[in-house]
Amino acid sequence: MEIAIKILQLITSLSLLIVLHELGHFLPARWFKTRVEKFYLFFDPYFSVLKKKIGETEYGIGWIPLGGYVKISGMIDESMDKEQMAGPPQPWEFRSKPAWQRLIIMLGGVTVNFILGFFIFSMMYFAWGRDYLPAENVKYGIAVDSLGKTLGLQDGDRVLRVGDLPMDEFSDRTVVKEILIHNAPTITVNRDGRDINLPVPDGTAAKLANSANKNKPLFTIRIPFIADTVLTDSPAAKGGMLPNDQIIEVDHMPTPYYHNFKRAIADKAGQAVQIGVLRGLDTLQLAMTASDQAMIGVGPYYYDHYFQFETQEYTLLQALPAGVVRGWDFLTSQVKAFGQMFRGKINASDSLGGFITIYDMFPAQWNWHDFWNMTAILSLILAFMNLLPIPALDGGHVIFLLWEVVTGRKVSDKVMEYATLVGFILVIGLVLYANGLDIFRMFSK
Repeated sequence: MEIAIKILQLITSLSLLIVLHELGHFLPARWFKTRVEKFYLFFDPYFSVLKKKIGETEYGIGWIPLGGYVKISGMIDESMDKEQMAGPPQPWEFRSKPAWQRLIIMLGGVTVNFILGFFIFSMMYFAWGRDYLPAENVKYGIAVDSLGKTLGLQDGDRVLRVGDLPMDEFSDRTVVKEILIHNAPTITVNRDGRDINLPVPDGTAAKLANSANKNKPLFTIRIPFIADTVLTDSPAAKGGMLPNDQIIEVDHMPTPYYHNFKRAIADKAGQAVQIGVLRGLDTLQLAMTASDQAMIGVGPYYYDHYFQFETQEYTLLQALPAGVVRGWDFLTSQVKAFGQMFRGKINASDSLGGFITIYDMFPAQWNWHDFWNMTAILSLILAFMNLLPIPALDGGHVIFLLWEVVTGRKVSDKVMEYATLVGFILVIGLVLYANGLDIFRMFSK
């Protein structure tokens, strides 16, 4: 069921983005009285899943879910319709229109995706506000994962700064971003009452960008293990544990925090264990047998039981610019990440991913907030990637059109034809490579 939900989210999000992207080409083409022969979601070589002709345009759904397209008369694109281009230019054709009109038509798709990404972020702020945990409220410090330990972080540290950026809001993703994108040289923590500067080791950016580490936390919030729920007939229930008991030991080994308990119980699968709990002012030892999954059937309180979270509310007038700022910050981070790749600090193949990578980014349960967040991110990525100066992508056509606008000389159809063919092969190769990496990673786990 979880797989089906993630696939449904992926298809819904990409379909929405593709249709709106192509609509961004379609509408200005029609405004400038340019004939649009086809408007398709997905590609349709040999046959279509569904099609219907309305006026001059055939609308349909193809069977290869790798994108979509609009076929504009008199334009050299991936359809490679040489027969049409061999005849004299017609007034309704793309090639007959002024360069500025053709430029607007080509930029229409990415413009829609940019605006859509900003708009979704804005509406998310307006509808849900922004929840965050002030770093100063994290009174127990952090629980460090193995990846965080390579940076010199320790359990109980309180992260104060990453480079020159104050850690005002608790998030290990802020640390990752500052190291990956902004080359933060140090992490400043408060440890046992003293401020310590931890130098970021060489090669950390490449390690964090590695596909195997992308979703791994550097650290989480350290919390005590106080039982919120004790499952009926669970080992804990049979051992006499009650809600609000605080687990402090496993086989007489101190486990003052939840992550200590998880580590201590991990190798106790199917074994008899003594769980020390604090109940009121009393300390008790409860005997039980851990399950084959090394679990005892106790659910901890969520973070908001221990810490005060904050919610920033937005009016519509506040949400609109805030969404643009968030989207712009995401885009500039992508550009800087490309710069890191060119400088060799990040391995390009570690940052590539296909449909499996995108699929993994969606949550296992349908959540509208997370769905729209991912859709906004994908919309901006789609716009950014389509602007790359590669023939067959919108950016490649834009480069040729800008050349024409500046020099007054139109690039020949033959040059456009060969450039589009080379670009199309390059794009298909990149798509196959990215999805091949996904498959390799999946079977390498």
